[in-house]
Amino acid sequence: MPKQSSGLLLYRKRDSELQFFLVHPGGPYFKGKDAGVWSIPKGEYDSSEDALSAAKREFEEETGLPVNGDNFIALTPIKQKGGKVVSCWAVEADVNQDKIVSNTFDMEYPYKSGKYITIPEIDRAGWFSYENACLKINERQKSFLDDLLAALNKHDF
Repeated sequence: MPKQSSGLLLYRKRDSELQFFLVHPGGPYFKGKDAGVWSIPKGEYDSSEDALSAAKREFEEETGLPVNGDNFIALTPIKQKGGKVVSCWAVEADVNQDKIVSNTFDMEYPYKSGKYITIPEIDRAGWFSYENACLKINERQKSFLDDLLAALNKHDF
């Protein structure tokens, strides 16, 4: 069975523009990269945990911020290049991108050097218009943005 990951796509409306909350991965491999590397806050979970509960937990672990929202919208899951299946829920909520505090992990760097560094899982976050979010987000996750737009258009957001 492929690994499973679950996450949240927050959205808000500012000055009649829909905005999406994305996070940038931390660490040396992503330091100079921008386009195509941003993501929804997400993480792995196992069968002992409900996917939506895991998405909420992962959001808080990666950002340090709780999610206060109702009406979670289930979006169509995707399969990332490595085979991991990612489930996503969208929710209308507002968080301050400047207040994130990510969890950290240790990684060997440089690879096979025997040296370890501690890095944040995410190093920054931001709110983006649809056009900018499409440029920033991992190409496989772009369908989450499109799915959410379709769902909101059905309800005249």
